[in-house]
Amino acid sequence: MLACDFFETVTLSGTRMYVLAVIEHTTRQIRILGTTAHPTASWVAQAAKNLIMDLEDTGCRARFLIRDRDSKFPALFDTVLSETGIEVVLSGVQMPRMNSIMERWVQTCRRELLDRTLIWNQRHLLHALREFEQFYNSHRPHQGIANARPLRSLPTPDTDPEQIEPLNIRRHDRLGGILHEYHRSA
Repeated sequence: MLACDFFETVTLSGTRMYVLAVIEHTTRQIRILGTTAHPTASWVAQAAKNLIMDLEDTGCRARFLIRDRDSKFPALFDTVLSETGIEVVLSGVQMPRMNSIMERWVQTCRRELLDRTLIWNQRHLLHALREFEQFYNSHRPHQGIANARPLRSLPTPDTDPEQIEPLNIRRHDRLGGILHEYHRSA
C-alpha cells in the first residue's frame, strides 16, 4: 500500500514550490517524485509514470495508493495508476487520519529539514530533499517498524560485554550539520 501527498515550501525569493512524495506503508520507504512551482496535469501524470517505473525496478508490487482530494491530482494521474493495477483510494473529506503515515512524514520533513534550511531555488530544494530521502531510508530508525530502517535490516544485538564497553561511535554530518548519522568505528 502506498500513500502520496503534495506539500509546499517557499524559497528565499518567495517562490512557492510544491513537492510530491510517496511512502510505502509496510517499509516506510519514501520516494520524492519531484518538485515544481506549477504542478500541471502533465507534470503530475509524468510523476505517476516515473513512480510506476521505479516500483517495477525495485520489484515492489502495490495494489492501493491513498491520496487526498487535492485539485493538483488530475484524472490522468488516477488513470495511469489504474492501468498498472494500482487502485487509487481517495481519503475522506476532512479526514487527515486516513492518510496519516504520509502526513506524519510531511511533518517530519518539515521539522527535521525544511524548518532548519534556507532554500535558495528549486535545484537546492531537490538536492536537500534527495539527501533527506537517503538519510530517512538508509539511516534513520523508525519506531513503527521495530526501529528498523527501510533499506536495511536490524543489526544483531551485541551481547558480549567486551564488545559493548568500547563503543567508539563517530558522527557524520549531512547537509552542513542539519542531519547527523552515527556509526561505530572498527
